Amino acid sequence: MKTLVTGATGFIGSSLVRELLKDSVEVRVLVRENSDTRNIDGLDVEKAYGDIRDGEAVKAALKGCDTFYQTAALYAFWAPDSKVFYEINVEGTKIALNVALEQGVEKVVYTSTAAAIGRHGSGTLANEESQFNLWYTGDHYMRSKYLGEVEAKKICEKGLPLVIVNPSGVIGVRDVKPTPSGKIILDVVTKKMPGYIDGGMNFVDVEDVALGHILAAQKGRIGERYILGNENLSLRDYLGLIADVGGVKPPRLKMPYPVAIAMGYLFGFAASITRKPPLMTPAVVRAGKGYFYFDVSKAVNELGMPQTPVRTTIEKAFNWFRENGYVKGA
Repeated sequence: MKTLVTGATGFIGSSLVRELLKDSVEVRVLVRENSDTRNIDGLDVEKAYGDIRDGEAVKAALKGCDTFYQTAALYAFWAPDSKVFYEINVEGTKIALNVALEQGVEKVVYTSTAAAIGRHGSGTLANEESQFNLWYTGDHYMRSKYLGEVEAKKICEKGLPLVIVNPSGVIGVRDVKPTPSGKIILDVVTKKMPGYIDGGMNFVDVEDVALGHILAAQKGRIGERYILGNENLSLRDYLGLIADVGGVKPPRLKMPYPVAIAMGYLFGFAASITRKPPLMTPAVVRAGKGYFYFDVSKAVNELGMPQTPVRTTIEKAFNWFRENGYVKGA
């Protein structure tokens, strides 16, 4: 039997594919015709073509598969048309998982995000029982991923053997896009980050997250969610680590919240004209003000989720960016 991975050309998905191949698993990937396939080129995988919003394409791709990893998503904090977040992250998830239910797939792992658990402050380690509380931010990525998880749970209740994983701030190698998480590393080492606001996040290595997916398929309890994370760090400390690894000075300017919001509106307005992703948006500022700290013990204890030190992961990411020309002159 084979395993299907959607979102296989993405940051998490491609790392998952590589880990599956290490275990000699037969892997089929569902990719769009116009996908950037650099992250899976040369890998021994069977390609099926289509989109998770196309039920017939998902059905064809699932034929003969006993395990399904639904990692496909739009991971961005801005798009020219915000509707696309909901078309992919909500409706696409709903379509793909309903097809998996109809086809009788034996195990499904759905990639959500720790953002779907919400932000609960520096003095609180949110866990899998914590409730989403970020609707007010206006961030379409976070909203759509939360709603996608709601749909996934509904389909699980109908009989889909589903496990949900919630990665935190994922960083590491082969971030070709780069993702918003990877762009922070690049902005610090290239001195393009003007400052920061008060806040903090949980960070984790993409290769640990990939292994977490496989462990969730093997050991995860049906209907449960698992936070795939590692270290909780203030944004100031995290940026300091990046700067130390990159051999540059960290951003020193701690921006007052009103100033950051104003800059978000300014950059957002410019993006509406240029149609290019802004450095920040008001929604990103609202979401980033505060602490996304998580208790990751459930995944560590029940699944055996690995915990690579964040500094080591930053070093790996920086070296990959440098070796692949993302950091000019390095």
